[in-house]
Amino acid sequence: MEEQQNTIRIPEGRCNLCCRTFSKEEMTEHLETCREENAPKPRGRAKPRQGKVFHLVVEGVGLPQYWMHLDAPADATLRELDGLLREVWLECCGHMSAFTIGKKRYSVLPTEELEEEGMDIALGEVLRPQMEFCHEYDFGTTTGLLLRVVAEREGLITWKSILFLAMNVAPEIKCSSCGERATQVCCLCIGEGEEWLCDECAPRHECGEDMLLPVLNSPRTGMCAYGT
Repeated sequence: MEEQQNTIRIPEGRCNLCCRTFSKEEMTEHLETCREENAPKPRGRAKPRQGKVFHLVVEGVGLPQYWMHLDAPADATLRELDGLLREVWLECCGHMSAFTIGKKRYSVLPTEELEEEGMDIALGEVLRPQMEFCHEYDFGTTTGLLLRVVAEREGLITWKSILFLAMNVAPEIKCSSCGERATQVCCLCIGEGEEWLCDECAPRHECGEDMLLPVLNSPRTGMCAYGT
C-alpha cells in the first residue's frame, strides 16, 4: 500500500469529548485541556476513583493516516486494550493477536514454546511514559499497530475501562481508475496501485466483485474479510 499512502495526506481527527476536529499534531495538546473541561460522567456501574492513567496514541504500522488517542487506567489489562483495538479497527474473523512490549510477548492465547505470557496483566505493570510497543492482529494477513505512551498522570477516573478519546476522520482515497472517491478495495491487488475502486468502476475490475471489500476507516481495510 506504499504507493497509495504517498498520495494521502494525514487527515484531521475528531475529538470524542467535544466533537471538534484537530490535526494529528494538535490533538495531543487539545486533549490535555479538553479532558478536564469535558470529562465523561460516570455511567452504569462505573464508580469514580483516583488512579494512574496512561495517555496512549495508536497508529497503523506504515499507515500513519490511521490514528487514535486513548486514556487507559493503569489497572486496565492488556486484554481490555486488545478488545478495544479489535472493536474499533481490527476484528473480522476472531484471529489471534499479541502485544510485544520490550522483549516480552503477550498473547491472547499464550504458548510455552514461544515463552509468551497472557494478556490478563495490568497496564501499570508493563507500561511507562514515552514507551513504544506493538500490537499484531492475525498472524496470516497481519495488521500491525504502533502504540506510544504519551504521558502518565494521576487523576479522577470516571469511566469503567479504557476511554476512547479521538480518532482520525476517514482518509480520502481516490479510485485508481477514475479519481473519484474509492468505496471498495480489491484484496488481491493490495499494494499494486490498482486496488482502489469507486462504485462505478468496481463492476469492471478484472479480479471480480467477489474479491472486493468495503473501504473503511481502519488500517485493516482490504485485508482478510474485514468489513463483510
